[in-house]
Order: sequence, then structure tokens, then C-alpha cells
Amino acid sequence: MKDKITIAEAIEQLKQEPEFPFTCLMKHGTMSIEYYAPKDLDEQQPHLQDEIYIIASGKSQFKLEEKKLTCSKGDVLFVPAGMEHCFENFSEDFATWVIFYGPQGGEKE
Repeated sequence: MKDKITIAEAIEQLKQEPEFPFTCLMKHGTMSIEYYAPKDLDEQQPHLQDEIYIIASGKSQFKLEEKKLTCSKGDVLFVPAGMEHCFENFSEDFATWVIFYGPQGGEKE
């Protein structure tokens, strides 16, 4: 596994994924880091792990269950495992880092 990845490297690796708007860049244990750049429509479904988004470029509205949040470059979003969410009305240059981690089903309190 690499110790560092740049946005330029993530963009280049994403170009090698013509069918999907995301690419996995790092993986260790339960943690994985992806780069996600949806085009036209964000069709993702709830995930089995907790996740963090760090907006890399552009801006968007973020739907988290019934909430709607505005987000832009540099913002950080948290989504618990299993929660409905998606990006809407995103700019053409929108992209985000995605960090999945922890056990499937999310952290147990």
C-alpha cells in the first residue's frame, strides 16, 4: 500500500475505470480510501461501513436521509453505515475522497 496519494494520481487512476465513477486507492484492514467523481447522477446505495467524505473539488448538495446540506471543496461529511445518502446538483468539477472504515454495520456503542 502507498503511504501517499495525490489528487493528480487519483484522477489518473479514475480515468482507468471507464465503467465506474470511483476508484480504490488505498486499503488496509477494514479501511479503504476511494476517489469518487459522479457524472450526471449519483446512484450510490447505503454502505455496510461508516464513511467519511472529504470534498476534493467543486460543490454539491448532499442529501443525508431527509437532511439537505450544501458542501464544497474542503468540507468533511460523515455518514453512518446503512444511512441513505447521495450528492445532488453537483458542479461539473465535483469530486470527493471517500474513506470507509470499521466493522460492517458501523461502530457499536
